Amino acid sequence: MSALIIFGVLLLIAAMVVVYVIMIYNALVRLKNETEKAWSNIDVLLKQRFDELPKLIKVCEGYMQHERETLEAVIKARNMVQQASGEKESLQAQNFLSDTLKSLFAVTERYPDLKADSIFANLSNRISELEEQIADRREMYNEYINLYNIRIAQFPDVLIARKFNFAPKTLWEIDPEHRADVEVSFNRS
Repeated sequence: MSALIIFGVLLLIAAMVVVYVIMIYNALVRLKNETEKAWSNIDVLLKQRFDELPKLIKVCEGYMQHERETLEAVIKARNMVQQASGEKESLQAQNFLSDTLKSLFAVTERYPDLKADSIFANLSNRISELEEQIADRREMYNEYINLYNIRIAQFPDVLIARKFNFAPKTLWEIDPEHRADVEVSFNRS
């Protein structure tokens, strides 16, 4: 009888360990999926911004003959976003694009006719709204990434994470070279 009780207790302990492992695994899967969902939400906004840029550039070209470098930088940044492969390269390209947009909007201050153009005003407002939404969603994305990275590094979760190949993810941070203020020059070529 006592051997049966011991066997029952061992079976109960084994079942509890299995349930605990399943709970940890499911929590990690949920966090991983939340990070992917957060990135997907950002990606929608990035795609919208990406699609609006050619329209904005076209409107600006007519007014800004002397600002070819700025327009070309925006086009280059847009192409970098399109060609980026991998999470880190994509985040760097998005940071560069945000910087070039800041430069473009700073340069437009020199062109009152452009600022008064209703199409430009609508496009720049739309892109500014998208930038704000991207910033908000980036914060949420980084929060999920942080929670995920903490979970896969904590004991005993780290054991399950390693067993099932849960790898750390990269936060979307602004590169130090992109943190400087936008330089605006009022000298025309």
